[in-house]
Amino acid sequence: MIPRPRGPVAAAVALVLGVALGTASCGDGGGSGDKGGRLKMGIAVANYSLNFAREMYEGATEASKQDGNIDFKVVGPPNTDGPAEQQLFQNLTVTHPDGIVLENLDPPIFTRPAAQAVDKGIPVVALDTAPTDGSKVGFYVGNDNYELGGMLAEATVKKLGADPKGTVVVGVPNPGTPVLDSRAKGIKDTFAKLAPGVRVLGPFQTYSDPAQNFGAWQSQVNANPGALAFLGVGDADSYNLGRLKEQKKGKYLTAGFDVDPKTLDYIKKGTNFAGIDPEHYLKGYIATASLIKAVREKDGKLPDGWFKTPGLVMTSSNIDEILKRQQSVQNAYQWYKPQLDKLLADPGASMKPLKEAR
Repeated sequence: MIPRPRGPVAAAVALVLGVALGTASCGDGGGSGDKGGRLKMGIAVANYSLNFAREMYEGATEASKQDGNIDFKVVGPPNTDGPAEQQLFQNLTVTHPDGIVLENLDPPIFTRPAAQAVDKGIPVVALDTAPTDGSKVGFYVGNDNYELGGMLAEATVKKLGADPKGTVVVGVPNPGTPVLDSRAKGIKDTFAKLAPGVRVLGPFQTYSDPAQNFGAWQSQVNANPGALAFLGVGDADSYNLGRLKEQKKGKYLTAGFDVDPKTLDYIKKGTNFAGIDPEHYLKGYIATASLIKAVREKDGKLPDGWFKTPGLVMTSSNIDEILKRQQSVQNAYQWYKPQLDKLLADPGASMKPLKEAR
C-alpha cells in the first residue's frame, strides 16, 4: 500500500512509490480471464501530487487490498495535465484490462478513450467527475457538489451572523470542470437564499498549481480588501487562503475544500474557520469495491446510475477526529469502515439517475 504522504517531499516519495507499484503490477498485458482468479485493475487520476487524488487512490488501493487477489495499478500525471492522463489511461486499458476507475478534470477529452475501453469489454467506473454522454460509461461515484458548495456557504453565513452585508469572493481552480463549477454555483445560490445582503464576486480562476493558485488569491485579496470572506472550491485554495490570511493578518473569513495536511492545520489553528471534506477516500473505495464486485459476481456488469456519496463540514468541533483519521491509511480505513459497510450493503439506497449528477 502507498503510505499516506506528508508534505512536498513525501508527495514526491508517494509518486515514486506509485510508479513502483504500477511497474510491479504489470504482467504480460493481458486480463486474467478467470474472474475468480487474480485480476489486473487500476485507477487513473488527474493529478497524482494533489491531496484530493491521493485520497481517492488510497481508498481505491485499500479496496483492492481487501479483495486480496488483484494486481492494482495507480497512474496519473504529477501535475494537472489532461492529455498526459489520457495517455496513461489508454496504457492502463492494455496492461490492466479487468477494470478501471477513471477520475479526471476534463471529461470531454476522455469521451472517446473511455468508449473505446468499454467497447473492448473493459468495465469502467467514473469517479468524482460524471462521464460524458458519448463515453459509454454508465456508472458514476461522486458527491452532489452543488450540495457541498451550499454546505460551505451555509457555514459561512452562520459564522458571519445575522443579516450580513458586503462581498464574498469565490475562486475555482479549473473553470469548466463540472464538479468545481457546481460547488461554486451552490455557494452563490445559497448566499442568495440565506444572505441576500451579501454580493458574491466570481467565481474567479485560481488554478490548481499551488504557486499559481497563491498568486491568483493574492491578487483577489489585494483587489478586495474589505471582503467578508474568500472561499475556494479546490485543493490548493484552502491552504493558500490560510497562508495569505496569516501573512496579511486578515480579519476576513477563509475556507475551502479537501484535507491536505496544511489545510487541516489552518482549521486546527482557527485561521480557516471551516472546510469541506468531500470524503475522497470513501469515494475511491466505493468505486473500486463496486468494480471488483461487478467483475467477480456479474462478469463486469456494473450498476447504471450515480452512486451519490456524502461530504463533511470540518470545524474546530471535529478537526481533532479528522487529524487522527489522516495520520495513516490504516486509520482512514478504520474510520470509514462503518460508513463503507453501510453504503455498500445497500447500494440502491444511494443510487440516483446519472443525468442528475452535479
